[in-house]
Formats: sequence, structure tokens, C-alpha cells
Amino acid sequence: MTQRPHAMVVALTGGVAAGKTAVARRFEALGVHVHDADVAAREVIEPGTPGLAAVVDAFGAGVLDDAGRLDRAAMRRHVFADPAARQTLEAIIHPLVRHWLHQRALAERGPYCLLAIPLLAENIEHYRWVDRVLLVDAPEPVQLARLIDRDGIDEALARRMLAHQASRAERRAVADDVIENNGDESALDHAVAELHRRYLALAQHR
Repeated sequence: MTQRPHAMVVALTGGVAAGKTAVARRFEALGVHVHDADVAAREVIEPGTPGLAAVVDAFGAGVLDDAGRLDRAAMRRHVFADPAARQTLEAIIHPLVRHWLHQRALAERGPYCLLAIPLLAENIEHYRWVDRVLLVDAPEPVQLARLIDRDGIDEALARRMLAHQASRAERRAVADDVIENNGDESALDHAVAELHRRYLALAQHR
């Protein structure tokens, strides 16, 4: 059985370009620790880690750059075109990321912390130990526009990226709290402040 952290744990999730980073920054400004699955995914395959060794075992040394690090751009192109390769890579990295996040949560001594997990809905069965799920949601047309603007990509690629993720309905089904982020970013200030007060109160009675 997975050990439950001392602090209350809120999993922060949302589709690509929904505004998770903007929300996470606001919680951090309030003194809340945010542990990011994207940071974990980089750290668990740093040179010298068992994670990188497992990736090389699965895909060969050709996935490394001249400095001995994972060539992320080449790897991304490879797994995007090959679902089986993507599953192989995820089977290596996802358990390592979950362990990294769990260890960070166990070390927390504050009232609560956030775990930023983009693919939470797709892997919710592995995160039963979190206390709440906070979804940052935006309509698909808003996501598309932000993604095209943010990454400088065309609409066809942006739509493919959205299609690779869980649907809005699937994300909403696992959420306890929802921030609607379909307008100006400044509107997030009030939403985050309200949730911060609620989470502090919940953490006291946990």
C-alpha cells in the first residue's frame, strides 16, 4: 500500500496550453510548493541515472546526443510516429516520475503541496494517494490558439497534439476543483486565492 504524505496533496492538471503553468506560478507566489512531473521526467533520465540506462537499453545508444544526454527532439519525433515506441518509453519513465513525485510529497511538512501532472487523467489509477485534483480547463478553440501562438506550430500539428491527450470530459470526470481559464490570465489571481484559502482549511481538518 502506498504511504500517504503528511501534507495534503493536490494534483494540478489540464490539457496542453490550458494554463497550468500560470496557475502553478500563482500558488508558488503564495508560498505553496509545486512539484512538476515535467521536471521529474527530465531528472529521472539525466546522465548516469538508471532511467537513462533503461532508455538506451530499449532504443540503443543512437538516442543520445554528443554530450551523452537524451536527444529529446529526436526521441519525440520517433515516439510520435510509432505508438509502440511511445508505450515503451512511457513504461520506463512514468513509474520513475511517479516515484519522484511521491518522494517529494512525502518530504513536505507544510499544510499542502501541489503536484503538476499534465497526464493525470490518463494515469489516475496510479495517483489514488493524492487528496484532491485541480483541473485548469479551457475550451479546445482557446487551447488551439494558445498552442499555435506558444509553440509556433501549424493548426494540424496542434490538433494532433490535443488528440493525443485525454478529452475534456475525461479530465473533468477526475477533478474535484476546476479553474475555468478561457479569458484574461489576470482572472486567475482571484481563483487561485480562493482555492488557497479552501485548501488551507481542508488541510487543517484532514
